[in-house]
Formats: sequence, structure tokens, C-alpha cells
Amino acid sequence: MSRSRTGGKLLADQLVLHGCELAFCVPGESYLALLDGLYDHRDRLRVVTCRHEAAAANAAEAVGKLTGRPGVCMVTRGPGAAHAAVGVHTARQDSTPLILLMGQVARSHRGREAFQELDQRAVFGSIAKDVIEIDDVDRIPELVGGAFTLAASGRQGPVVISLPEDVLAQPSDAPDAEPYRAHEPAADPRDIAELRTMLEAAERPFVLVGGGPWDSDGCARIASWAQACALPVAASFRRQDIVDNALSCYAGDVGLGVNPRLARRIARADLLIAVGPRLTEIETQGYTLPAPPTPAQMLVHIHPDPSELGRVYQPRLGVLAGVRSFAAGADAVARVPATCWAEWAREARADYEVWSEPPDRSGADGVGVDLAEVVSVLRAELPEDAIVCNGAGNYTVWVHRFFRYRRWGTQLAPQSGAMGYGVPASLAAGLLRPTSPVVAFAGDGCFQMCGQELATMVQERLPIVVIVANNRMLATIRMHQERRFPTRVIGTDLVNPDFAALARAYGAHGERVEHTEQFPRALERARSAQGPALIELITDPEALTPTASLTDTRARAQEVGGS
Repeated sequence: MSRSRTGGKLLADQLVLHGCELAFCVPGESYLALLDGLYDHRDRLRVVTCRHEAAAANAAEAVGKLTGRPGVCMVTRGPGAAHAAVGVHTARQDSTPLILLMGQVARSHRGREAFQELDQRAVFGSIAKDVIEIDDVDRIPELVGGAFTLAASGRQGPVVISLPEDVLAQPSDAPDAEPYRAHEPAADPRDIAELRTMLEAAERPFVLVGGGPWDSDGCARIASWAQACALPVAASFRRQDIVDNALSCYAGDVGLGVNPRLARRIARADLLIAVGPRLTEIETQGYTLPAPPTPAQMLVHIHPDPSELGRVYQPRLGVLAGVRSFAAGADAVARVPATCWAEWAREARADYEVWSEPPDRSGADGVGVDLAEVVSVLRAELPEDAIVCNGAGNYTVWVHRFFRYRRWGTQLAPQSGAMGYGVPASLAAGLLRPTSPVVAFAGDGCFQMCGQELATMVQERLPIVVIVANNRMLATIRMHQERRFPTRVIGTDLVNPDFAALARAYGAHGERVEHTEQFPRALERARSAQGPALIELITDPEALTPTASLTDTRARAQEVGGS
């Protein structure tokens, strides 16, 4: 039944109808009518006010990662929308469903470069699945329902909806839409049968999982199939929670700082089965593993978007299917005994177990906190449902290498390589999974892009533990700088605040750890803080990665330059 509502209230009703229970925002005058509409739903839809639009967009993107349903972010026009673009870009590269609701100038002011006016199609057209402007209040149910469907279907991604201020203020008698339904292609049984035939002829098969949307059942089915066939499985960049890392089939992750043995194993495979990933620059190690367009090994590529199949790599078998549908089909039909590759699979697992164990550093001369030992402590102390978040930077290499993810939905990290992601993502994790411990890792540079969200954690009373690795520089860029221009350092040193004191100023627990052996007790205190906590780790600037030092990197670069 229709009833007269303002556009803002009509839109708020649609968000609730489509299952939105959590929305992140920085309020703006351009969409006050929507906020007014959400007031009527404050018992059903929680509105969380972030301190920066980039954080709001990243937090909403994390909702999409955890649920498979579109996360919702609301920002004002112009500067607010531009700030939120980083979260839209991450949603695009990570194939995450996201709805960005963006306030806009009144329709009569468009095209005049009015106050804070933004050409939303020009700004977001290359990174969103679609950019929609609602110019008729009666079309709000239609256009919002279509946006949710598009964001959640096929290769998931972001949709931007522009909301002219006068449209939100107009009355409408338009009826509500029906709740959206996502569409995902089902695996063709003939493709599953062909895959089985290819497996039966293989000697060194290898599975690479990634993409999405996954869920607990889909992850269980892909793991069941891999275990039954003794297939070695690796995770693509920052998708390590798809397969339980404790299973014998798991062989590691193919990301930054990949295990060299794992890279060689993929190169030697005669059958590579890519379930879900787009096969981007990172997991293919710069489009060399394998090399396009036609890989040396037989490639089976499973993806829900037909435009991705054959776009960069020409697969021997391209399977247009959602990953969950494929996992169910493969587990039911494509189980093949590991008669030829049993030893191959055992070696892959053994390589991973050695690689993921922190090295013994007793008696080492290094200064500061050993990040490998920190991650080892977390691995031992956190339960299986703990959610680990991070942004971008060299500190993440330790997290990805030494932490073992046991369940789907426990890793929140940007495939887009966006700094500042981990802390906002932890907001989503803490709100959606209040019974699960949440840890957010950040480097000192990464944290300062989003550290103001400690105020949001305090306001929302979220017991999140933030760990800041402070080496007083932008280490990733410094590493590349030393490789290409040794000793010519510029722009990568940082003068930082006292992060622990800053946390206390926000009202959170804060403390500094300068020696590795201090960390376990600091973690215990942080987890008992009854609210957000921050642990600042003073780390050695020499330690660029678990295997590379600043001095050695510079020396090798100078040798190459001198020769």
C-alpha cells in the first residue's frame, strides 16, 4: 500500500526493506531528509557516524565483505563524495557489494558549478558498476532496488546513487519495491564433468581460490572437494580465510612476498584451477605466474562475470559460475583420487608449514619488537572466530605470512592496496560480530590516515584492539626507494606522535611496547580494557620484511648500480 512520504523517508524505508541494518556516514546538509527518514528506523538500522568519509566508505565496504550483501555509506556532495572515492575504488578492485548514497545539489542548480557540485558520473564512472542520479522522487523504489541487485549480482561491486537535495524533500505516493534478489550464474554440469576429465589426466594439479562472494557453506564445500582429492590449494591475495589454513590441502597465499617454493610449484603445475579470482597483477606476480594470454599449463578459470573470462588469460576451460555453485558441483561430481599427485600435495603443505612458522630469533641483535613473534602470540591467543583487519604497508607481510586463518569471514584486508583500511574495517567487524574478538593492524603511516576513528570506536563502545607498528617511516615506499635510488632518501621519513598517548586522549586504552617479551602482557591488558585499546609497537626500521633488511637492500642496489 502506498502512502505519502518525502523522498528522504521513502529512501530510508527502501534501505530497511532491502535488509540494511548498519550504515556508515558523515552527515551532510544535502541529505538531511534521508537522515530524518532514518530516525524512524533507529531501532532497526544503526547509523554510525565516522570522522572521515574515507573511513565511512571503507567500513561499509567491509560490511559487504563480511556479509556478501551491499554495505551502505552516506556522504554529502562534493568534498564528502570525493573523500569516499577511496572506498568505492577498493570495492571495485575487491569485487565487494557497496552502495554509496551521495547528496547532490538541487536539480535546478545542476551544471552551474553550484556550491560543492560534483559531476558524479565523471568522478565515479570508471570505478563503479553504475552511477545513478534520482531525478524523480517516484522512482526511488525502482532505482534503489536496481542498485542493490546490481551491486550484489555477478561480479559484485559498488553502485553510486546521487541524491539531489530537492528530490529528497518532495512528497511521493510511490509504493515500496520488493526486497532485492541477487543473481549468480550456476555451474553448468557439463563444465564440471569436463573438469573431472582434466583432473583424471593431470599429474600436478593446483587450485587457487579467491574472489567471491563466499559463505561458510561454500568454503566448506571447496575444502571438502580439495581434501577428498588431496588437491593443494592456495589463496589469492588477501583471501586467506576461504580455506581453513590448518587443513592438509592448504598450501599458502599467493600475494606480496609469496613463498618462493609456492611460486615454483604453481609454475610447475600442469593444471591450474582458479576458483573465483580475476587473476590480477598480485596473485600472478606481475602477470608472469602464469603469463598471458595463453598459460603454459592448462588453465581452468571459474568466475561469475563473463567479461572476466578470457579478458587477460585464455583458459582451456572457462566456467561461468558463482564460486559457491561451482564448489557444490565440484564436491559432488569432480572428486578424483590423488593417485598421481599425493606426494606433490604433501610437499606443498610441508613447504607452507615451514614458511608460516616464525624463525627462531633468540640471541638476535635486532632492536625493537619482532613482528613475527607478535603475530605468533596472536595466533596462539585468539580464538578461531577472531577477525584480523589490516590496511596496506610492509607490516602486512608479517600478518599474512605468520597468521593462520581458520574460518571464512575472519580476514578484512584491501586487495586494492589502500592504506588506512584496517581501522575502519574493524568498525564493521566489531558491530557485525560483537562476540568475536577484533584486531586491527596498522603501520604508523597507515594508521594516521584513519586514526581519528578511535573516536568512533569509543563512541560505539567497541572492544577493538588496534596494533600500530611504528618504524618511523613509510616502509614500503622506502624499500622501493632504496632499491631504485639507494641513499637518495626523500619523503619517506615520518615524525610521529605518541600513539599510546593519542589513544588515551580519545578515551581508549593505550600503551607502548618496546621489547618483544612485553607484548603478551600488553595484549592481555588490551583485551581486558572493556573498550577500544591501542598497542604501539616500536619496531626496527632495518626490518623491511621478514626476509629483507634496509641495509642489505641498499647494498644490493648499490652493487647493481655500480656494475
